[in-house]
Amino acid sequence: MKSFSRAKKRIDVSVGESVRIIRELQGLSQNELASRTGIPQSTLSAIENDRVSLGVERAKTLAKVLKCHPAVLVFPGWEIPRDSAA
Repeated sequence: MKSFSRAKKRIDVSVGESVRIIRELQGLSQNELASRTGIPQSTLSAIENDRVSLGVERAKTLAKVLKCHPAVLVFPGWEIPRDSAA
């Protein structure tokens, strides 16, 4: 695997913080995101405050609405080298 490059941690951001940051960059309130995803606002708040784990299915649901890849939410702060094979 000569073309394999390890991802490097760039910043310390929790999963909850990544959800909040991306939500805010999209100009959405927790209530708006809850309405669009069907995930209760109280659950979104708990996710953003790292009291509840995101989970794969919720990550997929949020990623669709937030127009990002689920990995952006689940693995925040990781850099994948641009020259790595996809």
